[in-house]
Amino acid sequence: MRAPDHSVLAEGLHKRYGDNKALDGFDLAVPRGTVYGLLGPNGAGKTTAIRILSTLIRLDRGRATVGGFDVAAEPRQVRRRIGLTGQSAAVDEILTARQNLEMFGRLFHLTGARAKSRAGELLAQFGLTEVADKQPRTFSGGMRRRLDLASSMLLAPDVLFLDEPTTGLDPRGRMEVWEAVRTLAAGGTTVLLTTHYLDEADQLSDRIALIDNGRNITEDTPAGLKRAIGGDRIEVVVQDAADLPAAVRTVSRVADGAAPRTDEAELRVHAPVTDRVAALTEVARTLQDEGITVQDIGLRRPTLDEVFLRLTGRPAGSGDGTGGSTGEDSPRAQPADDPTALEGTTR
Repeated sequence: MRAPDHSVLAEGLHKRYGDNKALDGFDLAVPRGTVYGLLGPNGAGKTTAIRILSTLIRLDRGRATVGGFDVAAEPRQVRRRIGLTGQSAAVDEILTARQNLEMFGRLFHLTGARAKSRAGELLAQFGLTEVADKQPRTFSGGMRRRLDLASSMLLAPDVLFLDEPTTGLDPRGRMEVWEAVRTLAAGGTTVLLTTHYLDEADQLSDRIALIDNGRNITEDTPAGLKRAIGGDRIEVVVQDAADLPAAVRTVSRVADGAAPRTDEAELRVHAPVTDRVAALTEVARTLQDEGITVQDIGLRRPTLDEVFLRLTGRPAGSGDGTGGSTGEDSPRAQPADDPTALEGTTR
């Protein structure tokens, strides 16, 4: 295992459900104080990995530490240092936001005074002070999710596990959760994030690991993953199909060692380039001089969606039903001294 500058370490994790290999030699190294994205198709093993690392289920083989403590040998020490937010918000609809946080604080063995104080701090941190005495059933999806995140932070954990935190939220709700995650990371919390939304991983993650069939495929920064499948490309969409050959000739002059590719149905020509600005300037000037009308012209960079499709052979959110999680929502980690937590009991 590596040095303690990593909050989460896993080496050779194996987990089997019957004949199904959920994890098959999974490795992970999450640097302290970062947001780390864990991406993969449905059934790739993401949720299973989160459950093992949060001590909710036992691994079959391998070793993992969280906050410097072994998840198998020292589960109570691990639980004292983590928070976990699953795929569904786990807040009481009848209690107010403040009462929810105070209740969870007491479940986590805080004194009454400390639970009340901590609830107030978190309501302010997550922008919920104005609705502190209202019931969550009146909240928007984003507000409910922020309250759920706040309840995961009652013990100010070193590591926060977020399993699909914005599933089902509208764009505004997603942005609210993103801002909350950024605030947590800025405060020094290490965040391990699983998501099917690749723009979410791109926006939030310092580094990303791509997992499929229970093992790592690759790991890098978002920018590094994009560079790995190709650099910048210039793209031209012409108005008239008769102008496609001229567009191809023009783009080929600036192409970086590769023939331009053409999509005749969309009247699109594109090719990789090295000198982005010079290529765009030359192509735009030449097309204008030749009197060719274009619908669109611009520089494009690979997206995480393209990385995902190239490396897994399928788009994000898809799956073939093999490997990976059981498909259940991940429950929040139990209070530190709850002996049922290791068996995955939910509250």
